[in-house]
Amino acid sequence: MPRQNRVTPYGEVVAVADRGMFWGNRGCLHDADGTLVRYSRGQAWLICVLDFKGRRRTLMAPGRLTELFFLDEATALAAGHRPCGECRIQDFRDFKAAWGQAHPDERSAPAIDARLHADRLAAPGTKRTYREPIENLPSGAVVDHDGGPWLVWGDELLAWAPGGYGRREPRPSHGIVTVLTPRAAVSALAANYRPKVHPSADSP
Repeated sequence: MPRQNRVTPYGEVVAVADRGMFWGNRGCLHDADGTLVRYSRGQAWLICVLDFKGRRRTLMAPGRLTELFFLDEATALAAGHRPCGECRIQDFRDFKAAWGQAHPDERSAPAIDARLHADRLAAPGTKRTYREPIENLPSGAVVDHDGGPWLVWGDELLAWAPGGYGRREPRPSHGIVTVLTPRAAVSALAANYRPKVHPSADSP
């Protein structure tokens, strides 16, 4: 039985067998039995590599952070997370550099986390979205389209699924869409931060 520790672009934590390319956290979300009892704790929502210096973790250890898993970095950014400053130090530096073009006075990790926190939640446990012309969105943003999450990727939209991207459509040249990726993270994507995406995104 899969654990409830896989994150969708909507920020929901679901139980599926697929693990994905990255793990991360948003604090301790589980009780002593490993049952999720909260949506988040704290503002530092991270995206980490699966293997770092040979470290091994016990999943959902009592009183420790809850390990969450993401299909890829685009998924994690859409859910409101950002690159870890330890295991992904170069990616975090690249993210900060792109972020700083839109938010030059908010380059520290706490400042980034505070801005993201305001942009990702409309209320505790409730994801914040916004509406934007699709032609304004950079590659790597995730939108709500046709009843589900789709990745904006070059000239295409790719349908998200827990195991990878499936159906593909030409990206519309215009039209208003609901954006799942927080506005502040979209600004970093627009400043040429390139998220690591699942290989299925580049499969024909």
